[in-house]
Amino acid sequence: MVTSVKSSSQPVIRKNISSMTIFHRWAIAAAAILAITNPVSSQDVSKEQCDELYSADAVVSSGCNVTACELNGYCTVHDSTYLEGKCCEHAGVNVNLLAFEPAGEWAPRLAEFKKCTGANVLLTYVEGGEDNMAKALLEDVGSNDDPNSGQGIYDAYIVQGPWIPAAYLGLKGLNDLIKANEQVIQFGDINSASRAAITYGGSVRALPLDSDNIAAGYRQDLMNKYQSWYQETYNEPLRPPNTIEEMVTISERINGQDHDGDGEPDWGFCLTPQTNYFQAFLAPIFTVDQEDENGSTGQNIFFDTDTFAPLIHNPGYKKAVEYYWRYILASNCQTQTAEGVKCDRKTAFPTGKCFGVISMPGTMTNMLKEGGKYAPSPENRQDQYLKEGEWFGRRIVFPGSTEVLDWKKKDYPLMKCTEKSCPTARTIGGEVINFSPFFSEGGEAYAINGKQSKQTAVNAAWDLMVWFSQLSVNLVPLAGTYRKSQTKPEAMEALAKIWNNTVMAEDLNAVITEYFKEPSEGGNPTQDFFVVGFSDYNDALHTSLHKEFLLASTDTELGLFNMTDPSNSIKVGTPEFEERYEKFIAKLQQRYDEVNSRMTGGALQQLYNWREALDMEPKKTMDEICIDLLMAEVHDAFDRLDCIKRVNLSELCQSMKEEVEAYQPGACAEDNSTIIAAVFGGVIGAFLLGGLAYLTYRRYKSYLRIRMAHEQLMEATINESIRALHQLDYPLHLVRGDEFVVEGKLVRHEVLRNTHKLTVLDSLADVDSFIAAGKHIVFFSHQWTSFTVPDPSNSQYEAMRVSLRELAKSNGWDESLKDVFVWVDYSCIPQANPSTQNLAIRSLAAYASSATYFIIVAPDTKHADLDDKCDLTTYQLRMWCRAEQVCHSMRNGTEGMYLALGDGGDLVPVETDFFQESLHVFDGQLTCCRLEHKGMSACDRQSLVVPLLGLYGELYRAAVEGVKGGTAESLSSVKAFLDEIQKHQDSVFPPTFQRVIWRKNKKVTEEVMLFGDLIERMKHRIDHGQGFSYEEDTGTASTKTEVSTPFIRHGASDFLRHGSSVRHGSIAKNNITVETAVGKLEDHIEE
Repeated sequence: MVTSVKSSSQPVIRKNISSMTIFHRWAIAAAAILAITNPVSSQDVSKEQCDELYSADAVVSSGCNVTACELNGYCTVHDSTYLEGKCCEHAGVNVNLLAFEPAGEWAPRLAEFKKCTGANVLLTYVEGGEDNMAKALLEDVGSNDDPNSGQGIYDAYIVQGPWIPAAYLGLKGLNDLIKANEQVIQFGDINSASRAAITYGGSVRALPLDSDNIAAGYRQDLMNKYQSWYQETYNEPLRPPNTIEEMVTISERINGQDHDGDGEPDWGFCLTPQTNYFQAFLAPIFTVDQEDENGSTGQNIFFDTDTFAPLIHNPGYKKAVEYYWRYILASNCQTQTAEGVKCDRKTAFPTGKCFGVISMPGTMTNMLKEGGKYAPSPENRQDQYLKEGEWFGRRIVFPGSTEVLDWKKKDYPLMKCTEKSCPTARTIGGEVINFSPFFSEGGEAYAINGKQSKQTAVNAAWDLMVWFSQLSVNLVPLAGTYRKSQTKPEAMEALAKIWNNTVMAEDLNAVITEYFKEPSEGGNPTQDFFVVGFSDYNDALHTSLHKEFLLASTDTELGLFNMTDPSNSIKVGTPEFEERYEKFIAKLQQRYDEVNSRMTGGALQQLYNWREALDMEPKKTMDEICIDLLMAEVHDAFDRLDCIKRVNLSELCQSMKEEVEAYQPGACAEDNSTIIAAVFGGVIGAFLLGGLAYLTYRRYKSYLRIRMAHEQLMEATINESIRALHQLDYPLHLVRGDEFVVEGKLVRHEVLRNTHKLTVLDSLADVDSFIAAGKHIVFFSHQWTSFTVPDPSNSQYEAMRVSLRELAKSNGWDESLKDVFVWVDYSCIPQANPSTQNLAIRSLAAYASSATYFIIVAPDTKHADLDDKCDLTTYQLRMWCRAEQVCHSMRNGTEGMYLALGDGGDLVPVETDFFQESLHVFDGQLTCCRLEHKGMSACDRQSLVVPLLGLYGELYRAAVEGVKGGTAESLSSVKAFLDEIQKHQDSVFPPTFQRVIWRKNKKVTEEVMLFGDLIERMKHRIDHGQGFSYEEDTGTASTKTEVSTPFIRHGASDFLRHGSSVRHGSIAKNNITVETAVGKLEDHIEE
């Protein structure tokens, strides 16, 4: 059914009927496509322009008048600039947009977009609104499990974060589009919680234009009214609550007072009993320190990130339930629930009987502003108590907690918050209070169909989204405050003008300034449960918490609410409460287990998904999750996650026999039984022949398994090498040039971190944006001249400092060096924590290749411990020094590479053939080899296979396809690299190497695979059109050459910057250990 179909400049807005057949839907789409756009009416232009508009020279495209558009400035309405120059760019294009909620801004904005671009945006509302939108999205986009699913009727959608995980593979990844329009979108300006809500599988799937979080509100008129009474009665001032306990206590004390003078008792703080409001009570108790230097700590309010046990069996959860129940008993629920009507803040607050409220931002605004949809009218307020300049409705951050979970102890007991235990807490009135705003659902965002949409519709939809992101939020449908820049004074002044209320604007600014802080700035937001099955888990909690426990009658098994006399409901601390609470927890656990069992892949898959949503480090496969549980002897979780179906215990016996035996005694026992048979010769012969045939068959099957495992390992290594080119395992840390040159020496990473002197770039996309903004990254490569500190004589630092100033001067940069950023290992790689240090070392190749300039620092210096001379010659002998050079030069050429040799000498550009010696990376010396790998499981050589393999693949692909954006000189440089590699391939990329290692106090020499046939395999992929790109959807290699990323990176010229037969199936010889950075051969052998 179509509410209206117009062939004018007005948008098409229609209602989606759930019973509509596919035929009906396509009939609507066909009718829309056939609709003819009317020409621009005479009222759109002045009389003087008519002749020009409709002259023979007027430009008209598919009914869109370019001349009228340009003369009238249709593309620069509301002072926006993004659409400027796009007059009639999408003329005749139809975009089918699916939404779930009407808004008054739709019609005018879509009409304006059409007048500018010529695009017809056909808007459809889902019947049932928000509750049915997740299902409608999944039906149209299709599920992740079935690439052929999805009706594909719509081109774009209004989405919320919880709906994305189930369908994210069908939504277009927006990373590249955002990067191309970063100056307009300013993605980093969007608050971190909203960014996280729409990012899944390593890719941004929607563009946020709103943020949903939970705050508290109170009535200033009633605060003033009760001030004296409260002081006299409780011997303390009545003030806005800072803690949840204060909020609950105030609500209980205010409850029963007569706010409006009608002789009837009124309420404390009001609410609508929903899971998200309860979860706001959990957040300040649970989320203490969600990010450390390793990344996400895994602290959350839903499920344990190691076991996927629901976080409901701890005293913090009980404390939150107790607070929440006390809050409910003093709220509107005591009346509305007893009367048999829905307990609803939206109907309660307008009556004037609520002292305060907790709510989401849009509804909160409509409760507090004059004439708001849910605001009390002046007759229902006590404005006579307001002082000059005050307003009746105030908004505050959701209160915090003085007690938090101790995540370091078993069962997570409660502990008192201190500045040490609660690093983001605030001290107020002598109390250390932990705040953690709960970002429920993530807010509205705009997504694009990534499966079926035509490119013309995608382009038009994207332009609409970007234009919306540039407009003021009051002009955008369903938008709200979601950017950090919206906290600036000018933004708040504009909002105060729109609302005609300065107090409300200042209150909102105070709340979102706190909420939108990045973790590095002390922000501590809690994100919602963004995994497949979001609504199922919420339903389980809502049913158990509200329907069966808190708001169920005391006549039922679990219920606490006395329907006849709410004041006699079962109270916190009573034996009845304790008994029913335990039953509630058991029932909730059961419901969560049932939800897990319905999910594809069960609880283990859900745990993997949840870790991905939290961006947990280190990344773990499901097998690794299970093995870690076995090693930690968490056997109940191992069983609950059905890990026995994922791992083979007998295969684990070799590496972790004790742990396997602890789980299943006898699993690693050897079969020593002897079969004794005494039979006559003919029978024995037949038996032996049969046995021989069986053993041959078993050997063949074993051969096939090993062969398959070898293939899987090789392909996994190639895929990982491609992934490594597009992702950082650890963020890039940089020191600003002006700060670097005044330090006086190389400063340890942790010192710079703790004094906030490091600039952090989380991804290669951030690096690209950083450089596009005019910043310069200088990579200093040097040899340590001591075993404990990098530069005890300070001679290398002095050479770095001088060369940095010289580089700035020669390039005409700002000599203050504020736009120059330095990478040097001691300052930019963690030194104290081995695990994070290893992550950074794994990213070293990406760091080196991302730099715009590369300076080799090698002045003549004495080694402090060896008494040897260190210079350019010894620098070139080090494997890591060679690796850094190769990683940079393979992508950037040698034009931006320099030598800084000290002694006051000039900065010297390296020779064009300088790379030839450096290419022989594995001929370099390593400390781990000198120490014969004592206490080590691998050689540093092995850690370089993945990055160098990926760089070679990109180099080879560039030669095959032609360097995108490059010149003939660029191609010549690429060819020079490849020619040198071809001449000395086994030296540049050794198939194997001899490793000396100590095991059980014995020195062992073994031949270990290094590159094997990986180079030939990589060439085979590219030669046969299998491509060399990274699909952010899945993290695997793509076979589509047309989407492969340009090889061009950051070089001073256009060289390489951002942005034999194959032995397939060959099996390693028995005397060669097969290992790569992604695993060992035996890890991939399946029974």
